[in-house]
Amino acid sequence: MTPASALSHLDALEEETIFLLREVAASFERPALLFSGGKDSLVLLACAEKAFGRGRIPFPLLMIDTGHNFPEVTAFRDQRAAELEANLIVRSVEDSMARGTVRLSRPDESRNAHQSVTLLEAIEEFRFDALIGGARRDEEKARAKERLFSHRDSFGQWQPRQQRPELWTLFNTRLHPGEHFRVFPISNWTELDVWQYIAREQLALPSLYYAHPREVVERRGLLVPVTPLTPPREGEQVQTLNVRFRTLGDITCTCPVESDAATAHDIVRETLSSDTSERGATRMDDQTSDASMEKRKLEGYF
Repeated sequence: MTPASALSHLDALEEETIFLLREVAASFERPALLFSGGKDSLVLLACAEKAFGRGRIPFPLLMIDTGHNFPEVTAFRDQRAAELEANLIVRSVEDSMARGTVRLSRPDESRNAHQSVTLLEAIEEFRFDALIGGARRDEEKARAKERLFSHRDSFGQWQPRQQRPELWTLFNTRLHPGEHFRVFPISNWTELDVWQYIAREQLALPSLYYAHPREVVERRGLLVPVTPLTPPREGEQVQTLNVRFRTLGDITCTCPVESDAATAHDIVRETLSSDTSERGATRMDDQTSDASMEKRKLEGYF
């Protein structure tokens, strides 16, 4: 059972998130909630349901689909949006490729970073002035630099040295034409907080978050799932292990970790003993350099 101290802590985080979601609804004309069907966006959506009520969430859900997402996650995304009677908008990197705005350097290149282009195209198409995301400060160094209300210029770029102060929960939401905000209502949550909240609220998640047998190969210290998009390389040994995913994204860059955790409470206990962030343990695209995420955010990434 979750200790009473943890419950009060979760209540405070939930209250802050609901306040920020309502602040977005009051401050912007055309906001949208970035929704992938992953655990962080599902926690955010659960808070939105508490903030506004089922069938009354006052902004659409926006998904930028690489075309290489796990089918279990996209199916769960569609199911959850339908349950909440929410307007789900999906825009695809493959459509950007067809338009020529995204060009891959090689056919097997990860499309994850190219989501920035499709996202900016969706912002222009729908004239969104705020995008609500499920990013958290503990995920990665660049995330920790960002404000709750993060201003983006007319090119969709983040300027870390020109961020606006946020004193006494007062937010400067003024925009020039073409600009928008990224808003992160669960920025102050940690991975442990998310799993404690999932356990407390008994939130349903895609099954891949829990332990299951899967064929993997070891590559650069990570367990790479064996799929048609990520086949084993010459000399790699395929093994079947009990694994789970700590985060879910593009198949080509998302790796599981070895685990027997079958419930949210199991994962809470497992997370308490982990000394590696979920992105550091599972994302191949963040291992190129310490500045990988910051470079992508400067280009318009989530």
